[in-house]
Amino acid sequence: MPIDAEKAVAAEPRSTEIAWDHKDVQLYHLGLGAGLPATDPDELRYTLESRLHVLPSFATVAGAGMGVVGGLSAPGIEVDLAAVLHGGQSITLHRPIPVGGKAVNTSKVAAVYDKGKAAILVLRSEVADDEGPLWTSDAQIFVRGEGGFGGDRGPSARLPAPEGDPDLVVERPVREDQALLYRLSGDWNPLHADPEFAALAGFDRPILHGLCTYGMTLKAIVDTQLGGDVSRVGGYGTRFAGVVFPGETLRVRMWRGEGRVQATVTAVERDDAPVLADTVVAHV
Repeated sequence: MPIDAEKAVAAEPRSTEIAWDHKDVQLYHLGLGAGLPATDPDELRYTLESRLHVLPSFATVAGAGMGVVGGLSAPGIEVDLAAVLHGGQSITLHRPIPVGGKAVNTSKVAAVYDKGKAAILVLRSEVADDEGPLWTSDAQIFVRGEGGFGGDRGPSARLPAPEGDPDLVVERPVREDQALLYRLSGDWNPLHADPEFAALAGFDRPILHGLCTYGMTLKAIVDTQLGGDVSRVGGYGTRFAGVVFPGETLRVRMWRGEGRVQATVTAVERDDAPVLADTVVAHV
């Protein structure tokens, strides 16, 4: 059996050392489209080292640790990468991420769920430095054709639809070269750069990284709902519902709640095609 759920979950966690500095943070922010206008004080918090803070979604690239790929090589898991989709991502912040640091990333397969025609792997990374825990991240990986083994179906990832009109709607353009810049933070998948490879995957041109859209959305929410204060973010989760092509425009709809902002993200040029769903930022 390609996935041995019991063996995968029981496997010993793997620990690796990671490190990052202000250049990694700045590059990541630029890959999300930060820095426009270049002299805007609000944007300088993302681009100028003397004022720098760290958007919490940086956790997905810190140390250039591609946790998803590593998790797929865990004991008990043998899958065809062509059948793999990044279904969702969540981060819990234990304290603000420092501009530079060294930490230990401990990763494991936290759960394997049986959805019938597919399996869902929950790949968990827990990161801590000398001062204690920094963040915990979960990647939900959808593996087509690997369900039906009689396992737990797991919780539903769907959230109730927000009630009423959104409290705020903003649009964020995706530059034509944005995927080329974002991939310098560690995701070298040619799907996001090579037209020939994209065609083999069924796309007429390269697509944007889902985690780039994830970061862009968090930045939009922090900037418009949290006064630009990244330290207010306690957690952030989403479900990937569709693709984005460089050159398109993201439309982010936001609904404010008690201690949280719920959002949906769509692609403007494709009649509001879904991009991110079940998106929530928990905050203080």
